[in-house]
Parts: sequence; structure tokens; C-alpha cells
Amino acid sequence: MGQKVLVIGSGAREHAVAHTLLKGDSVEAVYCSPGNPGMERDGIRTSQLAQTNHAALIDFVRENGIDWVFVGPEVPLMEGIVDGFAEAGIKAFGPNKAAAQIEGSKDFAKRLMERHNIPTAAYETFDDLDRAKQYVTDHGAPIVVKADGLAAGKGVTVAMSVDEALEALDEIFVDHRFGLAGAKVVIEDYLEGQEFSLMSFVRGAEFWTMPISQDHKRAYDGDEGPNTGGMGAYSPVPQIGQDVVREAIETIVKPTAQAMVDEGVPFTGILYAGLIATADGPKVIEYNARFGDPETEVVLPRLESDFGAGISALLNGEQPEFTWNTEGATLGVVLASEGYPVDTVTGAPIPDITVDDDSHVYYAGVANAEHGEHQLLASSGRVLLVESSGDTIEDAQRKVYGILDGLDTTGMFYRHDIGAKAL
Repeated sequence: MGQKVLVIGSGAREHAVAHTLLKGDSVEAVYCSPGNPGMERDGIRTSQLAQTNHAALIDFVRENGIDWVFVGPEVPLMEGIVDGFAEAGIKAFGPNKAAAQIEGSKDFAKRLMERHNIPTAAYETFDDLDRAKQYVTDHGAPIVVKADGLAAGKGVTVAMSVDEALEALDEIFVDHRFGLAGAKVVIEDYLEGQEFSLMSFVRGAEFWTMPISQDHKRAYDGDEGPNTGGMGAYSPVPQIGQDVVREAIETIVKPTAQAMVDEGVPFTGILYAGLIATADGPKVIEYNARFGDPETEVVLPRLESDFGAGISALLNGEQPEFTWNTEGATLGVVLASEGYPVDTVTGAPIPDITVDDDSHVYYAGVANAEHGEHQLLASSGRVLLVESSGDTIEDAQRKVYGILDGLDTTGMFYRHDIGAKAL
């Protein structure tokens, strides 16, 4: 008999995690809380329980004979859901509240890197608007302004002018656009180079890296428009050499895992390192304490080993096996609601999408229409992601856009240039 697993979360990332778990022989059933109705098309069972209702989730695990839990999003991790499961004697894969600070506070992460000589941009932290503005004026642009806490991927402004940086500070301190996440701000030097995401399975000082990927954060083609949670991604990233990846593992991933152990906050879970390949080598832009979205939807399809068996081994103190497809490429494009991420207009009907064995649809912000189980409607900013694998990035790109361009996407939009930097 295979294991029963609960995945916490509701987005395309969690859909990809649950779908990949079901592919392996070790997992027999996957529940997702709260999940979304699009996931059910892949045999994933959804529970409707909110990811914030820790007591109800603990009861659900006990009542349904769940073997272990995988926590997808950052908010429940910061709220200590893993600590709650541990107290209840339930195995959950993800960092505890103390270790999740590596994402929950930019200031915590920057101080950690400073203490352990992990390469990152020079920075200052401020909790006072006037001092922050003075620093920006003295320092000049380009410069990067970040709300200290969680802001759903939208609390970062890469300001190409001083005025833009000052405006970002007003949004954080005066308009309170990011609420408590903006009680402090980190201002750092602008780094030049191509960004890439390096995710690893981590258990204390041990880690197992995944293939790298590149995310597209801006809303519109040509990297125009506001920052979003991500509009598409691809893997691998051919313009980032293996020597750069090896250096990043040695100078960033390894010392970060060790630093967390040394500081008494050992990390177990997915450590996401958002990196930039500068002329001086790879440097850290940010850490996440969980899988990136949409990177997960293009990295996990490259996994050849049994995903559930790997996580189970990590949770049980055994040596996991993770093997990856090193040939070809995988590319994914997000379909988003009109106006996302600023004035999102939801409710657009989702067309039926037919895909072959090389492609998959991962659903995110969808809900059932009131009449008719089979009609899905867009219910949030990012609606779904279409992913394809091919012999090359160009090949995968052609497949994805062949699917998307044939759909009626009224009330929604997508970028037409995902993967273009690699061609």
C-alpha cells in the first residue's frame, strides 16, 4: 500500500507538487488543502480547509490516516504550521517558524549572509522614512528597495531613478501598501547580470540541488510592467554555465545550510536561492523557504525518481535519491486575469485545454461556476500555467504557445516571450 500525503496550499505550485507525488509508486493518494477544482482533474482530492486553520488540518491528518504533510506556501510556514504538526506528532516537510525567517525577514537573511560571508549586494536596513530617503538620495540609482516582510513577490522595486525609489519608499511607509511587511525596508545595491533560481532539498547541513530555472517577474512582454508573482519560467538555463552553478552551490547553498545549523535554526525543507550571475560571480538576491512559483512547474517535470520516496526518506533521517532528466528543456507560461497584479478582474471562463503527454496544465486561481461542475472560472490573479517539455527551449516554447494561442483567453492575458533570453 502506498502512502497518503496532504499538500498544504492551493496554487499551480501545489498542483505540480501533488501531481508529481502521484506519479511515483510510493504515494497512493494526495489530498490538497484547500486545493482548487482544477487539481481534481488529475485525481488530487481537495479538502476546502483553509491553510491558516492549523487545528482543523491536524484533525484532518489524523482522521484520514495521512502519513506526512508537504507545506507549499510561505504564509503557513511563517505562522509555524510545521511546529504545530511536530507538536501533534505529525511529520511535515518544510522549515519550522524560526528557520522560515530566512524568507520572512529580508533583514534576517541579509544579516545571516553578512555574518557568514555569503555573496550578496551591499545593503542598509531602515525603519524610518526620512533616513531611508536620505540614503537613496545620497546613494543614487539604480537601487533596489524591498519591504522587509512577506509581500507575495510584489514588495520589491528595482528603481532605475531616484524618484522611482523615493516613490517606492512612500508606498511602503506612507501608503502602507504591504501592511506590517513594510515596517522595515531593506535598500540594496543594484546588481547587473542574469537572474536564475537554484532550489535545493535541505535537511540541516545536507542538501540535494535541483536543475536551475529562470522566472519572468514582469507582467508584460519585454520585461515591461509591474512585478508579479511570476509570469512563466523555463529550465535549464543554457546561458548560465555549469561553472557558475557549481560556484553557487559551493559559495551560497552549502554555507547557507551550514549557517542555519550553526545559528541554532537548522533548516529542513525546500531552500530557494534567487541568484544573479554577476561579473564577480553568483550573488544572492533573495531566499525563499519553499518551492518557487512558477519555477516548480518547470523543474518538477524533470524529476525522474519517485518524489514521494525522496521526501519520505528526508523526513525519516534516511538518504534520499533524486535523479533528474539532464536532456531537453521544460517551459511554462502563466495565464493571468486581466489587470493582474494591480487591478485584477476575475470571473473569466476558462476554456477547455487539450494537451499531449509532453505537456500539462497546472491550475491556480480557479473556481467552479455556480451551474455546471465542468466550467471553471478565473478566481484570482494567476489562473493557470501551461507547461511543455521538448528537445530544446525553442521546441518547448513552440509547444506551449501552440496550445495557448489556440485558446479563447478573453478576460485574461499571458506573455509571449517566456524563454526568449535563452534563445
